[in-house]
Amino acid sequence: MMEERAVYQWQMTETDKDFNLIKSNMPELKSGEVIVKIAGCGVCHTDVSFWHHGVQTKHALPLTLGHEISGIVVSGEKEWIGKAVIIPAVLPCGECDLCKNGRSNICRNQLMPGNDFDGGFASHIKVPSRFLCPVPDQALTKYSLYQLSVIADAVSTPYQAIKKSELRSGDFAIVIGVGGVGIYASQIAKISGAKVLALDINDDKLALAKEHGADAVLNIKGMEIKLIKENVKRICKELKAPSLAWKIFEMSGTKAGQDLGFNLITFASTLSIVGFTMEKTEVRLSNLMAFDAKLIGTWGCKPELYPEVLELVSSGKLKIENFIESFPMSKINEVIHGAKNHKYSKRPVMIPDFN
Repeated sequence: MMEERAVYQWQMTETDKDFNLIKSNMPELKSGEVIVKIAGCGVCHTDVSFWHHGVQTKHALPLTLGHEISGIVVSGEKEWIGKAVIIPAVLPCGECDLCKNGRSNICRNQLMPGNDFDGGFASHIKVPSRFLCPVPDQALTKYSLYQLSVIADAVSTPYQAIKKSELRSGDFAIVIGVGGVGIYASQIAKISGAKVLALDINDDKLALAKEHGADAVLNIKGMEIKLIKENVKRICKELKAPSLAWKIFEMSGTKAGQDLGFNLITFASTLSIVGFTMEKTEVRLSNLMAFDAKLIGTWGCKPELYPEVLELVSSGKLKIENFIESFPMSKINEVIHGAKNHKYSKRPVMIPDFN
């Protein structure tokens, strides 16, 4: 049994780049802070990048990683206690010019669990309460609270990307990479009324995408970009989708995916970069001028959009259950290594042993 006043954390250390279990007393709370008992925390490519790929956390190590978090508020402001919540992966200040102008996701005073402060690979977490997203009862009749943790990033991030792209019903949407994030982008684009083509190098992932709404899929493994473009144009014609103004979503977080995304730009296209890689790509930016196209990025998701995402999940329009597998938090080292080596076809969600 967990001691009443203890919190358990799996901290990554600078010396061995491994997660070590520590136990400490519950932290003291300042005004506007709460303690959330964690139900689940998803393992993201960003966590792997912090550990293995040289991406620096803002907070010096040792640090508890994890930013895809759901749980129950157990201490702090009375109006929050007992509520099931999702903790946004990006917690803005709410007061700066960016926040006041609809860009709170990129607030320069933002706090990110598992980056700016100890994150969700733990039994409990201390967070600001201002932008917590309450989970409606309807969502909890369909899903366990731990499953909803993926909304904090894997689902909400592509949702914001698709909103920013100004995708409209009838558009041709191309999703490059339908893994743990791209599979939701494919679904959201379809829910939004687009004709959706999913590209990947894994037949199993493509089969899941087709099963969950993609109009067409294409395995591009080993294909030259020219051949991929020919196939994309053919499929576009078969789907009777617009031949111009394509909405392209790069979700793979690979150099190859980003190269492909840029090469698929046509007249009035919008290319959204969602996946992250430390690798660099070389492109001719004049293509954007010649095609009058747009290249945009996205960072997390502003908290204001979370209720919209939860509504899609609660209503059953957006499916998440087939893309999640759970592990006890004590297996975090094994799971991180597995994620690094692309062992999992579903997104791992860590469940605290002590809760």
